[in-house]
This record gives sequence, C-alpha cells and structure tokens, in this order.
Amino acid sequence: MKKPSSKIREEIAKLQEQLKAAETREAERIGRIALRAGLGEFEIDETELQTAFEEVAKRFRGGPTAQSSGSNGKERGGASIGQISAKPIFEAPGGSGEA
Repeated sequence: MKKPSSKIREEIAKLQEQLKAAETREAERIGRIALRAGLGEFEIDETELQTAFEEVAKRFRGGPTAQSSGSNGKERGGASIGQISAKPIFEAPGGSGEA
C-alpha cells in the first residue's frame, strides 16, 4: 500500500528536525574541540578555516595527503599515527606557522 503525500511530508519534516539536531550536536562538539585547541584565539578567515578543516577531514578519511604511506605496507595513501606531518595545519595570518 502506498503512503499518501501528507504522510511522506510529515516523515520528511521529522527527519529534517532530526538532521538539524544531529548537525547542532556535531557543530557543538567540533566547536568545543576547536576552542580547546586554541582556534578561538586567532582571527582566521572562514574560507581558510574551512579549507584547513577539509584537509584534516581528508587526512582522517585516508584520502590523498602530502605524505605517502611509507614502507609499512599500507596502501591507503593517508598518514597513519606516527606519520603525521610536522607541518602546521593552521597558520596565523601573515605568520610563519608558529603560534
């Protein structure tokens, strides 16, 4: 039996509310972590910050990074623990990367 469109709209509305709540929880979690890491102390352009977060996300997803997997036999291409680059992820505007 097919659902009437009104029921589907109700389900969509409930799912949108659930999505909004989940995104809020995730944003608060990431925001707390960013503040603990000291990102609240810098004036960073949002586009630069988003780019840096995207790079971090790629690194943890195992996507291509600047560093290859080395000789440990893993072919993922992502940095594993112990292979993380010493290059700073976030740089203060006009700075040398040292905070």
